Amino acid sequence: MGTPLGDFIRAKRDSVQPESLGLPDRGRRRSPGLRRLDLATRAGVSVEYLTRIEQGRDRNPSVPILNALADALSLDPTERSHMRYLAKITGGECPTQTRPAPPRRDVRPSVLETLRLLEPGIAVVTNRLGDILARTSGFESVTGGTGLLDAETDFPNLTRYVFTDPRAREFFADWDDIADQQAFDLWLGPSVESSEWLTAELASVAGPDFTGRLNRHVVPQRGVLRLKHPAGQELRLLRETLDLSSDDQQVVVFLPADEQTVLAVERLRRQPLGRLRAIS
Repeated sequence: MGTPLGDFIRAKRDSVQPESLGLPDRGRRRSPGLRRLDLATRAGVSVEYLTRIEQGRDRNPSVPILNALADALSLDPTERSHMRYLAKITGGECPTQTRPAPPRRDVRPSVLETLRLLEPGIAVVTNRLGDILARTSGFESVTGGTGLLDAETDFPNLTRYVFTDPRAREFFADWDDIADQQAFDLWLGPSVESSEWLTAELASVAGPDFTGRLNRHVVPQRGVLRLKHPAGQELRLLRETLDLSSDDQQVVVFLPADEQTVLAVERLRRQPLGRLRAIS
């Protein structure tokens, strides 16, 4: 049985073209990317040891080994950080026999007050799994009518919306990029167990669009967020994320990226609005 770390290394190895690392073309092969022998040689480890890591038979490679593999794969800083995180949770994994508990959903009063100070801006508080815990009226303006806040439960969830609601593919102009981001962010959840709480629900209804992205470990590039509002407004937003590490939550502030978006947001704000809601 594989591990998150082994899956990541194997996925990165399959995605690297040998010529990009100055290696000779060895002709046709059954699987794409870098040969295990080439990666092992570049990292200074044996093929047998690399195989054990990829297959999950070695769950605790040393820091020097991780650094050597990162160098051999030419990982960027974000990918290196993700690999270290996967090594940490892989080494500490243990089977669970009972259903994991859901993540924390209460928001501290001081965080809610911070959100109120951002009114009428566009801001939201989420946990690592995508639960929308509180939002400004500005956030309701740009998401109203999209189905995101129409969840039957008390906890609208961005990850669930992206993968299970057809309207999300219309709302997010770059849906594939957003899907990659939401799947990747599950690995940043407060614990393996909390991530399993959501993935157990999503996997059966979201299908390969979700499970394939989750297991690829693609580190997303977070550029300008492009939205196509059903009211006909097209928005381009920049995102600033304020990490609340002690709460396993984050405040995300959305800023118009151009004058056209400023005007579009103003038009949406003139529509009937709700008020700040905290879900706990």
